[in-house]
Amino acid sequence: MEIIQIPVLRDNYIYLLHDSTSGVTAVVDPAEAAPVLEVLKRRGWSLTHILNTHHHADHVGGNRALKQATGCRIYGLSAATEWIPGLDENVGEGDPVQLGNVLGKVFEVPGHTRHHIAFWFPEEQALFCGDTLFGMGCGRLLGGCAEQLWVSLDRLRQLPGDTRVFCTHEYTQNNGRFALTVDPDNIELKDRVRRVDAERANGRATVPLLLRDEWATNPFLRPESQGIRIRLGMLAETNQAVFTELRRRKDVF
Repeated sequence: MEIIQIPVLRDNYIYLLHDSTSGVTAVVDPAEAAPVLEVLKRRGWSLTHILNTHHHADHVGGNRALKQATGCRIYGLSAATEWIPGLDENVGEGDPVQLGNVLGKVFEVPGHTRHHIAFWFPEEQALFCGDTLFGMGCGRLLGGCAEQLWVSLDRLRQLPGDTRVFCTHEYTQNNGRFALTVDPDNIELKDRVRRVDAERANGRATVPLLLRDEWATNPFLRPESQGIRIRLGMLAETNQAVFTELRRRKDVF
């Protein structure tokens, strides 16, 4: 499966997924239609699917125009039917998503919103997680709650370390700055922040991410860390409590 990353708006990413054998092409979270149509035309691809992780405007803004222009079908969580423009196919936990010869699977990962899903393609080791997991960070609570988001992240961190994480915002640099405030003695974190700063200074994307890098440097996936717990004064608290405090601090960072 070929994956094309399209930067749009201020810091969003749209993804085109193309199976060259069948010609099937999907777009994940199209904030806008025009940039997608431009890439499709340039590559000679025909759009067949839209995969929406959640209903926010910067993820579904291009739905109707793309559907009108291409006749594609739109896939999203059944519970979010009334909020996702043009939704055709209701999907939920465990449902398969077939893109030609490539088989994906739906995970329900609420927290950022109450109704949020991710698309996992195991043979490609590719996860399209919307606004649930970011580089060295996670989504804000915009309808969901901290308990839901921690359960979702705990699930995603169980995936293989070589999983490529295709999140939908370029937030890595700012997230790294926050991570250093709660995990300042983490050598791998310091090294990663330096690399990210260099990449952004040269105009390069920091996404996709490798999950193993998140294991080592993302405080929201590391509530067990003694260093983080000492920093927060929460040595005896649950992972859920530590995560909730991290999210609270990031909200006011």
